[in-house]
Amino acid sequence: MDELVLRGMAKWPNVPAVYGWLSLDRRGQWRIKGERISNPLVTEFIGRNYARDERGCWFFQNGPQRVFVDLDYTPHIYRIVSRDREPLALELSTGSPVSAILGAWIDEAGAALLETDCGIGTVHDLDLERLLAYFTDAAGVPLAEDAIDAPMQRLQEGQEAPLWLRYRGAGIRVKPIRSATVAHRFGFSARPEPPGGAEVCR
Repeated sequence: MDELVLRGMAKWPNVPAVYGWLSLDRRGQWRIKGERISNPLVTEFIGRNYARDERGCWFFQNGPQRVFVDLDYTPHIYRIVSRDREPLALELSTGSPVSAILGAWIDEAGAALLETDCGIGTVHDLDLERLLAYFTDAAGVPLAEDAIDAPMQRLQEGQEAPLWLRYRGAGIRVKPIRSATVAHRFGFSARPEPPGGAEVCR
């Protein structure tokens, strides 16, 4: 977190938290009461001071005050930053690079989810077509786009399929997942609520 934020936390440790104002959409856009925050200095500041508490609730530490974040889906959005025909490179929508992929899933709507060293997140929908180039068979051989259709359909139907994602020389098996199970499975709250009796701002 920013040094200015840390100093504010130390100076005013008991400022009531804010709920229901800030949200993160499926394209990594920060929104206040549904309105997109377009100022890049503000969005970068939020991204640098974005964290998770012990309850699995994500928040933006705004000086001494925690502003809890409603999540449209997952706490992170991943972008593909590699050029075409280069090895896959990913970063968070906040700009942090990804070092390792621990798991990969396709949900019933065709969204791609990745668990990385940064945590669980979805691949930005504008990058899904580019992601196809990194799918392989069990031997690591890249698949033609028309050969991906059938396993993708099976995954969306909740069935296992012979599909792997190639990342830094490793093949990660792609598995099916239901969107309704994601928050519980990965231990986060999409709609944070204050603990009983806590003083809050709304």
